[in-house]
Order: sequence, then structure tokens, then C-alpha cells
Amino acid sequence: MSTRASSRKKQIKPSNGKKTSERDDISASYNKFKKFEGKQYTGMAVGRSHKWYYDQGVWKEKKITPDLWEIYYSVTKRRAGKAPEGSGVPVGTEYHWYIISHQNVKKINANDYTTVMSGLKYKLAHKRASKDKWSATARTQRKHLIKFLQEFITQLEKEPVPLQIEYDGKTYKGEAVPIPETCHDGVCPELDITLNDEHLGILHNMKSGWKMDEVQDQKLIDAIGQEVLLWYE
Repeated sequence: MSTRASSRKKQIKPSNGKKTSERDDISASYNKFKKFEGKQYTGMAVGRSHKWYYDQGVWKEKKITPDLWEIYYSVTKRRAGKAPEGSGVPVGTEYHWYIISHQNVKKINANDYTTVMSGLKYKLAHKRASKDKWSATARTQRKHLIKFLQEFITQLEKEPVPLQIEYDGKTYKGEAVPIPETCHDGVCPELDITLNDEHLGILHNMKSGWKMDEVQDQKLIDAIGQEVLLWYE
């Protein structure tokens, strides 16, 4: 009995050691310092992405002017898949984001609407699970938000990338507005796309090609991307 138990222990040890090593590697990769545009940061690497599923949440809205509404949304979001063991921040960590988004809505019956949102979220501050204070004061968060919005407005005031595409027997006219913080040497790999006065979402220039989350026709996406490339040449 003792010999078999000893044998099992010897077989288990290498497996546990490997898992521990992999978990440590993932945690170290997440927490190690990285650089983007000369700025040092930790956490998820720039260019990576998340996918979430949202539970049935509560969206409340109140009309406060003819065109302006106050909104409130509360829900639990759940990761599509599982986070690698040892990755991510500790449970209890909090974030404060500011969101700029398009919301395209279509009424489908008396009580139901389809809803699509696409835009940007900007981190103003975070609070570590072991801390009682946020990483930035309310005053500093406001300064960061002002800077972000000023840069966004400056980009909006510039002439957008003009788009005119003939595709599948249809003419598309519109514009591509660069996302300011993605631009390098005057070239912007991510742009907000509007065609025929309809907002389509953000165009991404990835290593694997042009991508858009909201558009399913890859040939149309490629045509938009090609028009953007021609403008930058």
C-alpha cells in the first residue's frame, strides 16, 4: 500500500509543478511592465481583445432635453470562455471607465427594439482589491477626461477620410474618422466608419487584414480598407 501511494505521489508532482509554472508565467506576463507610445503600463497587452456575454440587465433612461437623455445601466457580464488560471487582476478590483459610443436602434414591434452599440471606453481610474483609494483623485480623473475629450474633438474637427465605393451594384459614400490615440506618423489604423449616413462601426487594421465587428460582409470591409489605404498614400 505504501509503495503504491509513494508511486502516485511521484507521478503527480511533475504535473502539479508544470501547472504552477504555467500559472506563474501567465501572471508574470500580465503584470510585467510594457510600453506603448513611450508610456509604461501593466495588464493586458495593447492589441488583445475580450469577449463578454451580458445577463439580462436593467437600462433606465430619462429625457432631459429634446435630444439629450440621462442613462443608467446595471448588469453582470460574463467572460466568453474561461480566464487562464493565474491571469488578470485579483477579485475585488474596480475600474472607472468613460464611454463614448454610437447606439443604433431599430423598432421591430410595439415593445421591442434591436440595439447595437459601438465606440470607445477610456479608463479614468482603478482601485486595487487591497486598497481603499482609487488610483486617481476625482480632480485628476476630470483632467484626464478633459484631455481625452479635447483630443477627440480636435480629431472630429479635422477633415475625415472621404469614402466612395462601388460595391455589389451599389454606390457607397461616407467618411472615416480616425481614432486619435491609435495614430502613428499621421496614419491611423482604426477609424470610425459611416456610409450613406449610416454608422457602421470601427474599422480595425489587423495583422490578419481589415476587421469590423458590426459588418458581416468581409468583401465590403476590404473595399472600405482599400479606400482608406489609397487616401493615406
